Parts: sequence; C-alpha cells; structure tokens
Amino acid sequence: MQAIIFCGIQATGKTTFYKENFLQSHVRISLDLLRTRHRENIFLEACLQTRQRFVVDNTNPTALERAKYIQLAQAAGYEIVGYYFKSNVQEAVVRNMERTGKARVPEVGIFGTRKRLEVPSYAEGFNALFYVQALGAGAFNLRTWEENNNSGS
Repeated sequence: MQAIIFCGIQATGKTTFYKENFLQSHVRISLDLLRTRHRENIFLEACLQTRQRFVVDNTNPTALERAKYIQLAQAAGYEIVGYYFKSNVQEAVVRNMERTGKARVPEVGIFGTRKRLEVPSYAEGFNALFYVQALGAGAFNLRTWEENNNSGS
C-alpha cells in the first residue's frame, strides 16, 4: 500500500503529474474535487479502511498540513512517498493565467502558499521523497531527493 503526498504551490503541475503517473493505480484525494475537509476526511478514511493506494493532490505547503496524512497512513501500514514540486512563483503565475474558470487561482493565493511553503523532509515520516519540475506539455523532470540535495524552490 502506498500513500503519495504532493507538495507545492498552485499551478506547478501536480494534477497533470498525477494523471500521467498515477491515474490507473491510485485514487486521487483533492480538495479541488471534494470541496470540503469533511468530504476529504471521509474519502481518506475509505481509502485507509479498504487499503487503497492514494495520492493527496493538494498544495500541502507545511509539515503540519502533511502530518495528518502521514500519521494516518503510517498507522495503517502504508509506505509514504512525497513529491515536492518546484515552486517558481513567476512560472506558476504564467501557467495559472492559462487556466479557465474555477481552475484559475487568484494570484494572491499562489503568493500566499509560496510564503508558507516548507520543504518536506524525511524527518516528517516519508519513506521516499522526490523532486519534480514541470517542463511543459505534460513533461516532467523527476529526481530523487538525494540528487537534489534537499534544496527548495
């Protein structure tokens, strides 16, 4: 069983990365879809009870916000994998401007998330960590955490 937790500001490719890599194997838990924490909690609990692999596709900018998922998944015996998405605000703002409707995030939200963003670490309880950079057109540069020397942004 595997619990994957994405971490990064809005418009850095998290959902596209999910679709390209996990759509066929992991359930997607996302506040964009579920709209409320109550619904998210029910969905998460269902995954844990049924031992379903899942991806938490939210910004998860702080260790405290990630801790909820990590602790529950650890207690259920899951392997916990983190993916940290490169957080270049200027690139995210440009990608966000290409979005339409509810998918577009107010720019202040992007800047606010970036300000709160804490680079994940193994000390949080991750079994594996990866660094992801969107290259455009659904392409990504994926590196192991050691190769990236744990650097942020």
